[in-house]
Amino acid sequence: MAVHHIHQPVRSASRAYSSTQRNLLIVLSITAGVMIAEVIGGLLANSLALLSDAGHMLTDILALSLSMVAMRSAQRPPTASKTFGFYRLEILAAFFNGMLLFFISSYIFYEAYQRLVHPEEIKGLFMLVVAAIGLLANGAGIMILKKSALRNLNVKSAFFHMVGDTISSGGVVVGGLVILYTGWNPVDSLIGIFIGMLILRGAYSLVRESIDIFLEATPKDIDVEKLLDDLHKIEGVKDIHHLHLWTITSGIYAMSAHVLIEDLLVSRSAQILQEIEGLLQGKYGMEHTTIQFESESCGDDLLKDTVSQECIGKGDG
Repeated sequence: MAVHHIHQPVRSASRAYSSTQRNLLIVLSITAGVMIAEVIGGLLANSLALLSDAGHMLTDILALSLSMVAMRSAQRPPTASKTFGFYRLEILAAFFNGMLLFFISSYIFYEAYQRLVHPEEIKGLFMLVVAAIGLLANGAGIMILKKSALRNLNVKSAFFHMVGDTISSGGVVVGGLVILYTGWNPVDSLIGIFIGMLILRGAYSLVRESIDIFLEATPKDIDVEKLLDDLHKIEGVKDIHHLHLWTITSGIYAMSAHVLIEDLLVSRSAQILQEIEGLLQGKYGMEHTTIQFESESCGDDLLKDTVSQECIGKGDG
């Protein structure tokens, strides 16, 4: 039995993390600025919609701050008690952000009901101008985070927060237009319900993905049958069993497997290992891989000094 480990930190990953943190900081600054503007605008326009949206952004500021703290923690080196490092803090933060989105959507539903029951007079023009500024700022934030959100679950949570803010600001703009030209205040409540449903959908997706990672489910973008088929095509590989695939954190996958080969001769096993490594790293992006070689027979030429060995009988798999 020969056990081989692949642990390759990628420099590009470090650069990506740095870029992602910078983007989060930019979006955090934008969100904080818009929140202050909406608080002032909401008070001057007597707009509960703007004040509620400012409260929504306050939770987003907390969530973005949590995301940044989690990402910095994820870059801390491994310790004797945490050999994988602190990557999972990122997923934990994403999970709590998803739960926060559930809370936000519930609050929006509650506020929408209150506005339907107790409508208030709103200065539509002032509300429209402030909401339009917020809409543009949030749109810029979405564009900044869009690329990073595709490969990082924690940034995805921040991205959903920004989407919620943008939709919310857009709803306030529409509401301002309707109120300005028709005086029909209940439109705010209807828009709020729609916003809450969109945020709720994003929250469900985020929490589900976080739980899948905690449960070490197979990464959704990896086809296990295709992976096994590719491994079986490598010359010298006779069988593969005890295959386990899981996600350490966003975009970092791990795999362990027992690989039955024809023999454990140094030259041949090294070549097979090289081909397996090339396949897993190049095609499937595996960062942490443990391959255990097994052979049906032992011989004098087996590698004795640098790997452990095990002979197994035919059919023992």
